[in-house]
Amino acid sequence: MGNQDTELTRKQRREQARAERKTQEEASAARSAQRKRLIQLGGAAVVIVIIIAIILVATGTGGSKNAPAPKSAAANAASTEVIRLLQGIPQSANTLGSPSAPVTMQYFGDLECPVCKEFTLGALQGLIQKDVKTGKLKIEYHSMQTATREQETFRNQQVAALAAGKQNRMWDYIELFYHEQGEEGSGYVTASYLQGLAAQIPGLNLSDWSSARNETAFNDKVTSDAQAANQAGFTGTPSFLIGKTGGAPQKYEYSSLTDPSGFESAIEKAAKG
Repeated sequence: MGNQDTELTRKQRREQARAERKTQEEASAARSAQRKRLIQLGGAAVVIVIIIAIILVATGTGGSKNAPAPKSAAANAASTEVIRLLQGIPQSANTLGSPSAPVTMQYFGDLECPVCKEFTLGALQGLIQKDVKTGKLKIEYHSMQTATREQETFRNQQVAALAAGKQNRMWDYIELFYHEQGEEGSGYVTASYLQGLAAQIPGLNLSDWSSARNETAFNDKVTSDAQAANQAGFTGTPSFLIGKTGGAPQKYEYSSLTDPSGFESAIEKAAKG
């Protein structure tokens, strides 16, 4: 009996040991499966983040501080749009439109101003199509520092546009700048950015443009524009004066920068004298 009891006890211990090993193996397998699932989930999360980043970059909604690189798809699209908009319209220095247009609008802007961009890509497009192309309106662009933080940067960018105007391409430069404007205050306006815009303008002689940027007359123009803005009582950009060509222009207080109808009413009124 004693031997049988001893054998039974050994058998029970072996079975108990096997049961414990089995339990441990199952627990280990469960932990391994859990780790595998976590790794898979983590990998999937990384993939999702990468996909979202790619989409944001592709659509331009990722909060990028930089303007489109010259010759990039975005820059080429902007260039094509500007060429189509301004095609066939006469330019002279800072003026867009026929010299004999009965109404003149003075547009005071800062090239880094995001509100100016809203107008330029909004209501201005309709005004150019309907009023400038038909010879009813000409538009003068004037510089007024508001959004650009550094005085030197402001002068450099405005003079770059004025220098393009020496070859009657200032409005090409202005439109491209607003179309490719970067995030305000991000420091995107560099020498290469200004050069890149000039390189996108068909027919612009880059060597002559570079030389013209050193002419004191363009710096003087930026200064005189600031004085004119001050005399008009302007405190922000964009600001506007509209009047019969050759007459005294009146300050125009806009209600919308995307709908051109308010501007068109003021133009009609000015045309009637």
